[in-house]
Amino acid sequence: MRELILLRHAHAEPGNAGLTDFDRPLSPQGLAEAEAAGRWLAEHGLVPDRVLCSPARRSRETLEAVLAAIGYVEQRLEDDIYEATPGTLIDLADRHREVERLMMVGHNPGFERMAALLHSGQSGDFRGMPPASVAVLSLPAEAALEPGIASLTQFWWP
Repeated sequence: MRELILLRHAHAEPGNAGLTDFDRPLSPQGLAEAEAAGRWLAEHGLVPDRVLCSPARRSRETLEAVLAAIGYVEQRLEDDIYEATPGTLIDLADRHREVERLMMVGHNPGFERMAALLHSGQSGDFRGMPPASVAVLSLPAEAALEPGIASLTQFWWP
């Protein structure tokens, strides 16, 4: 078995006229949430072998706070995560099939739809992923990702 960990970015500052959505930083609440997510991952031994992170500022800052708790791991910025559909996210994760524990840091609605699609086979089955929430999916070791292939083994939010 292998694991896919989906971490939604923590709360970000609201947008304003001088700041693009892509460049919104974490709010003070978001920073605390991201730190809590990192502690939860560390306490549960869920340190990833590789992290794929959206290049959006709030996602990068969420990952930085998590890494402070779990330690350094291999990480890559992936443009495809920002504003991605569940299909795009699944294709991206599937390209890293050799990784035993892969974590992706990104956004809704793509992440909650991806989790629902992998778990139940239906992307319309919204489970809800609040900011800084973590979904842990268990997957067959060598199988390609497809609808209904995963088991949701853990879910946490601050």
